[in-house]
Amino acid sequence: MKNNLIVSGSPHIHKQESVPRIMWTVVLSIIPAGVAGVIIFGLDALWVTLVAVIAAVLTEAVFEVWTKKKITIMDGSAVITGILLAYNLPANVPLWLPIIGAVFSIAIGNQVFGGLGQNIFNPALVGRVFLMASWPKYMTTFVKPLSYDAITSATPLAALKEGKILEHISYLDLFLGKRGGCIGEVCILALLIGAAILLYKGYISWHIPAAYILTTAIFTYIFGAKQLFHGDWLFHILSGGLILGAFFMATDYVATPLTSKGQIIFGVGCGLLTAIIRLWGGYPEGVSYAILMMNAATPFIDRYTKNRIYGSK
Repeated sequence: MKNNLIVSGSPHIHKQESVPRIMWTVVLSIIPAGVAGVIIFGLDALWVTLVAVIAAVLTEAVFEVWTKKKITIMDGSAVITGILLAYNLPANVPLWLPIIGAVFSIAIGNQVFGGLGQNIFNPALVGRVFLMASWPKYMTTFVKPLSYDAITSATPLAALKEGKILEHISYLDLFLGKRGGCIGEVCILALLIGAAILLYKGYISWHIPAAYILTTAIFTYIFGAKQLFHGDWLFHILSGGLILGAFFMATDYVATPLTSKGQIIFGVGCGLLTAIIRLWGGYPEGVSYAILMMNAATPFIDRYTKNRIYGSK
């Protein structure tokens, strides 16, 4: 008689999910932002994204062959890294830039730690900050949307940092992506469509995005103007990479806390650091640096927010 009693250690998973299925669903969820980026900035955005994805996948394959590990390029994780890296780049960068960024993201941000599931930092953000430190001119030269006549433009956050008046930019423009910025961060509508897919599927929870966005809004409202409690918090939510970072990068399974309490602390920390860098730091944007710094704090957050063992006091 066949023995159907299977005894195993926890965790006990009762859903028909797998790493590839989750990863490819995430890829599907971020496609709307990429489509919007191509519509807003033109075909250059598409080439940057494709080049970054191909470079990321090839780097993972080469690295795994070299280290004699199982080839995992079909699980979708390298594709996600390539896409997210591209979404953090201006559309007009030379194509060698996303190649270098993707190689660095996979090799240094992922594979040196042991591959998928063992990286301590978000790989795409590792590549992004490396490119920012190495080639800041390319990383801070932005193309305006095709509906505008000008060739280049500072982002709204950069303009605000320089004390320029932004009366010509409406909240609707910011929401739809009619502004300078990186490929995948500008269209908030497209990002929210993708975020809704992930929330509906249960692949991410609300804790980190809500804590992140709310903390940034509160802090910039209090300290974002010369007079306290007069900051334009909605502008800060709709500008820069906050929405992209909050839903698609700060929610990285591996580099973020395990418990709900820990995730809220993580999100609050990201929000505080983002607001501080934006308001008083040397850069107009702080999302990438905030998430990476909180990635480093994740082991400590997990240590002090771990769930009580059942039956213990």
